[in-house]
Amino acid sequence: MGSFDMILRDTPAGERPRERMLHHGAHALSNAELLAILLRTGTVAESVVRLAERVLREAGSLKGLNEMRIEQLTALKGVGPAKAMQIQAGVELGRRLSRSAPEERCTIRSPGDAAELLMEDLRYLDKEHFVCLFLNTKNHVIGRETISMGSLNATVVHPREVFRSAIQRSSASILCAHNHPSGDPTPSHEDIELTQRLMEAGEIIGIDVLDHLVIGDGTFISMRERGLM
Repeated sequence: MGSFDMILRDTPAGERPRERMLHHGAHALSNAELLAILLRTGTVAESVVRLAERVLREAGSLKGLNEMRIEQLTALKGVGPAKAMQIQAGVELGRRLSRSAPEERCTIRSPGDAAELLMEDLRYLDKEHFVCLFLNTKNHVIGRETISMGSLNATVVHPREVFRSAIQRSSASILCAHNHPSGDPTPSHEDIELTQRLMEAGEIIGIDVLDHLVIGDGTFISMRERGLM
């Protein structure tokens, strides 16, 4: 029996990331669980998941983990050179995926393309989620982020949060979307007002707001197509 199997044997069922991945897929795992699979083993005093959680806390975020050098990783208790290299190998694969050739990325040519990308993730949610797609000059999607959850208003969704993320990704434009849990995608007054504020901010910053989609249950409305922006 390998060391990883021994650790799993002594780890509570809810903390067995490899088993969870086998049964539910990688998308179901938390960041700490995915990192735990890279680390493979914990220590005598700490399960591999607890070790992974501590490493993420020390890093501050996934971005922080991305920026840590080998010597910084090995300075963490329980992380030797082998584990540090495993972490950096995983991070490097993520970097290379993010730099994948443009033709491998989703391209937004119409509101329907964006709706197809987002529909299944948003249509069944019981709260409003405001999502941004970040695009380059060729309308390839280079990032996606949920900016807020809850009823849309100026307090919940602020242009600075939207455009901070867009600037960090060097986006040429953005496409916004949110769902209506009722299933009816008809834009509200608040939806239209928010869109206007985002457009005004985008004009100042130099990042175009291509559209704002309202996603219903299997249907959507493009504010651009409706002449609302």
